[in-house]
Amino acid sequence: MNAAAAGPAAISLISTQSTRRGACPTLDQPMPTGDGLLARVRVAGARLSPEQLSRIAQLAAEHGNGVLEVTARGNLQVRGLTKESAAALASAVRDLVALDTGVVIDHSPIAGLDPEELADPLPLVSAIRSGTDELASRLGPKVSVVVDGRGQVSLAALKADIRLVAVDATRWAVTLGGAKAQVMEPTSAVAATIAALGALAAIGPDARATDLFPPHADAPAEADPIAPAGPSIALRLDTGHTTAIALPFGSARASEIVRLAAEATAADVTVVRLAPAHRLLFDNAPPEFARMAADLGFITASDDPRRRISACIGSQGCASGHIPSRKIAAGLASILGPASQLHVSGCSKGCAYPRPAAVTLVGTSGGIGLVIMGRAGDTPQTFLDEAHLPEALVQVQSGK
Repeated sequence: MNAAAAGPAAISLISTQSTRRGACPTLDQPMPTGDGLLARVRVAGARLSPEQLSRIAQLAAEHGNGVLEVTARGNLQVRGLTKESAAALASAVRDLVALDTGVVIDHSPIAGLDPEELADPLPLVSAIRSGTDELASRLGPKVSVVVDGRGQVSLAALKADIRLVAVDATRWAVTLGGAKAQVMEPTSAVAATIAALGALAAIGPDARATDLFPPHADAPAEADPIAPAGPSIALRLDTGHTTAIALPFGSARASEIVRLAAEATAADVTVVRLAPAHRLLFDNAPPEFARMAADLGFITASDDPRRRISACIGSQGCASGHIPSRKIAAGLASILGPASQLHVSGCSKGCAYPRPAAVTLVGTSGGIGLVIMGRAGDTPQTFLDEAHLPEALVQVQSGK
């Protein structure tokens, strides 16, 4: 077992007012949702053993409702907790794995091992982290930095206040908020990042980088996180390979994760990595491991239509949800065309996909709204009941 980072002894709750999209749950500040409290686990280095993954899944069943999620940024989430069980979960998790604290800094889970990345982001990540130790408590919960070496794991879909993207082995394009990217040497890139975070900390926890650097007219369109770029199965490492397995809509039952981890152990896998786009990477897993994962219901193919569907938990776990979003999404996956994109949202907040989608189904008090080329919060073109959703999706995809 890894030595865990020390954490607060007491569990506090994010207020119910903070269930808006601007709030972030943590292990020690779980968020109230429709199925109890939701705790997020930021595993240090996004790396753990199959046994540790299995144990976290078991803890999710013991202390929560047995649902374990991998977020779009590659963190673990445990649902269905109570205040008492959340405290017990936090203590057990700290004894099991080391945890990331401080400013959220995203990088590839195979950074430094990826033969295709233009530059290793880990030295920059370490320098930024050490330079912002005293700032984290004064920054908003969603303030984040992305350091992208441009390897096989794409980070283009992750939102960031500050983004550093490798141009080549010695230069980085640094984007602060919505400003134009500036190419810098590593030392300057780190300094600019720390200075921008310091300015945000001085303003207060509501500040975001776009407050200091508003979007410019030629800002590029955001990348699509529903169908992330890059291979979905085999990724090369400097030594060996790693196999990517995705959770459907980012969620799985604890029992399914326990079985997956047991198969990984049986296949002599020793390292599991948490990856963006709701994925787990299993280092040096044999080919039959992916076939077994598919049999368990996990996503192992790049053409799996569930990769192009984004769905929140909806009414099955959120107080704001009007519809069982993931149940509906699973039922529509088989008729989703290869060029189509679907967002199923329990309510108009659109937490799972806050961008325009080709087709959005949104739960409302008056029925399921159909939005074409828009967001969940946009005015629906029409309203449907659940029985007519397949027919409507087929018609939309055919251009009718």
